[in-house]
Amino acid sequence: MNLLPAVVTGGVVGAGVALLVRELLRPQPALAAALQRSAPGLLTMPEPEPELDRDEVWGRWLLTRLGRLPAVRIPAKNLALLGQGPGAFMLKKAALAGLGLLCPVLVSIPWIIAGVSLPFYVPAVAGLAVAGLLFITPDLVVRDQAKRAREEFAHALSAYLDLVALKRAADAGPTEALEKAAAVGRGWPFLYLQAALRRARLEKIPPYQALEDLAHEYDLPVLEDVADIMRGSATDGAAVYKALRARTAALNTELLAAQAAEANAASEKMTAPGALLAVLVMLLMAFPAVIRMLTV
Repeated sequence: MNLLPAVVTGGVVGAGVALLVRELLRPQPALAAALQRSAPGLLTMPEPEPELDRDEVWGRWLLTRLGRLPAVRIPAKNLALLGQGPGAFMLKKAALAGLGLLCPVLVSIPWIIAGVSLPFYVPAVAGLAVAGLLFITPDLVVRDQAKRAREEFAHALSAYLDLVALKRAADAGPTEALEKAAAVGRGWPFLYLQAALRRARLEKIPPYQALEDLAHEYDLPVLEDVADIMRGSATDGAAVYKALRARTAALNTELLAAQAAEANAASEKMTAPGALLAVLVMLLMAFPAVIRMLTV
């Protein structure tokens, strides 16, 4: 006898009865709570928070327990500018510190196997020193990356100022000039500007205020000058055009001076290796003659 049709029929009937009982026993919602949920201010659903990955979750767990220590400092503005989370940054610091503690122990194992006795404090002191050095390494890396990112933003802002000045010279409004000039670029600095101006439009705030907030959020002092110039853009377009072009020229001069100083510093760093290489070449050239003089 085939029991499959009977089992399927019984399952369908049981599920229908369970749904009927569930609907009959469901309590009526409270009227006050229903009206509160349907309030006009709550009709717009908030944007869902981005899902955190595993490294970020574990890093934030560490940050909640180690964040009060004086040695633990999170460069929030630099991380926000680079698009990195504080949790992943903290997890990287902790992982490097743990690796630094284990390295001297692993290095001393072959010596112990070979029968060479080492004082116990030697691996401990070396491990603490290496762990401290590796613990601050991510801070140095993030600082250097943030410096490069701000330089890149300054170069993009120079082009953005030229575009805004041209839009203002064409009788475009302040908001229109800022938005159209930002819409031209596709790099990450222009995307940041587009997001800030879009937020200003949605929140009904002046665009220069959004630029000021962006400058404070990511520590971009070059952007504050643009906000100050555009603050007085509603009065005289020609004056604003001249101010924007003057700020663009000054910014280009600053960037060229910074690049020249960086090139000079790189050249000075190459002086010592070049001198050492010349000394080694001279020693190699003189070595046969010296050996011949000593052996004669």
